[in-house]
Amino acid sequence: MTNVFYRAARPLLFVVPAETIHGWTAKGLGVVQAVLERTGAPTPAHDPLLRQELWGLTFPNPLGLAAGFDKNGRLPLVWAALGFGSAELGTITAQAQPGNPQPRLFRLPEQRALLNRLGFNNAGSAAVARDLSRRLARRRPPIPLGVNLGKSRATPLAGAVDDYRTSLAALFDCADYLVVNVSSPNTPGLRDLQAEAQLAPLLEALQAENQRLATERHTAPRPLLVKVAPDLSDDGLRAVVDVSIGVGVCGLIATNTTIDRSGLPPAHPLAGEAGGLSGAPLRDRSTAVIRRLYSLSGGQLPIVGVGGIFSAADAYTKIRAGASLVQVYTGFVYEGPGLPRRIAGGLKRLLQRDGFTSVAAAVGSDA
Repeated sequence: MTNVFYRAARPLLFVVPAETIHGWTAKGLGVVQAVLERTGAPTPAHDPLLRQELWGLTFPNPLGLAAGFDKNGRLPLVWAALGFGSAELGTITAQAQPGNPQPRLFRLPEQRALLNRLGFNNAGSAAVARDLSRRLARRRPPIPLGVNLGKSRATPLAGAVDDYRTSLAALFDCADYLVVNVSSPNTPGLRDLQAEAQLAPLLEALQAENQRLATERHTAPRPLLVKVAPDLSDDGLRAVVDVSIGVGVCGLIATNTTIDRSGLPPAHPLAGEAGGLSGAPLRDRSTAVIRRLYSLSGGQLPIVGVGGIFSAADAYTKIRAGASLVQVYTGFVYEGPGLPRRIAGGLKRLLQRDGFTSVAAAVGSDA
């Protein structure tokens, strides 16, 4: 029923600029967050068929919210209430920054896509940590929370290690897992950090800080994941896998948005706009990257699949390609708040149809 209402309202909502609607939505969900802080968020059903156990964490279902929607971590309880099995907050940088000039977020309805060049607009890791810590002290959501870390725009690549390390230290206590975002196309030079010579020392330093904080707090290190671009060559993907395994990274997120425009008609008015493309045009490429990463790692690195998921079938394809978990962003914008529960229910039916007894049993079955 929620989906029917949303689809009826969507043409009117899409008349309003995308970032304006995002702001209105965040304010509305902020009211829901305030209520849930008093009453508690319902726990998504722990169906044994959908439950995933990874990195010592329990995911009630494999569908998570991708980074980019809750940039400052202000809505942690909302995502569980909507039926997500996890949520990734951010991207958060060491320095507060406004992001790129507007307009910077565009819809492509005919292609079921978004194009964004937001540029990591956020309040900065110290401010986000203070606010999020207060929220989590009141009530922690019944699903794992990831925190996505990026490089501040003002920080040169030579200072990237310290920049990421500052954010990791600030947000360590808030996160169930941490993501190193080196793949957004909207911070100049950021994707250069995916090269082996840059990535290895960055991840080694972050793992050292992760371990230091864990020892200091008498707790376990946070699972550290790396988010990769869909535009990497096969050699680039191999380098990311080799470095990640060598440094002890816990998993990969595949993929970020793409700078490739081959999924758009050449004459599309937004084809020449800068930014990262997400949604349906990214679906096949992200699935191909998942399959390749799964193969290159021999299944050693759990993969979070993201890119073009609008349905249970889309999610299932990525799981069978090698993803242990999946995430949505653009699909959530187009399909509305009923999407998480619809995908979870559809995934259960698909797993039962094919005789799988768990999500884990289906992971990589087509790889």
